[in-house]
Amino acid sequence: MFEFIIVITSVLLFAGILGYTLVVFKEKFYLKNNIIYIDNRFISQEEIEDTDMQEFFLDGTKLKAGDELSILTKSKEKFKGILLGAVKKEQSIKIITYANEIIKLKIESINEFKIMSKYGKFFS
Repeated sequence: MFEFIIVITSVLLFAGILGYTLVVFKEKFYLKNNIIYIDNRFISQEEIEDTDMQEFFLDGTKLKAGDELSILTKSKEKFKGILLGAVKKEQSIKIITYANEIIKLKIESINEFKIMSKYGKFFS
């Protein structure tokens, strides 16, 4: 009985390590081919195509679509979410919040922001 538990535990450990390795390879493939994968069913293709910049600098900080941000506006509103990109002609950025709202913020309305997590941080 004890040997059976050890065998089952070993198989589950191997499956977990294999699954984690495959996820890391998938993320590496996406980064190599400049594919930004945001798994959210509330984002439409039009929302993604509306953004014309996926990598840009904001206050001297390099941002990339897929980064997790915490933003505080000048009107003291706080937003947390994932960056979709920037619209250059409107001088704004688009984020999708954890409440699945797509928000477009003018750059001049942003008081401060903090990067919670960088997209592709394993390979940076």
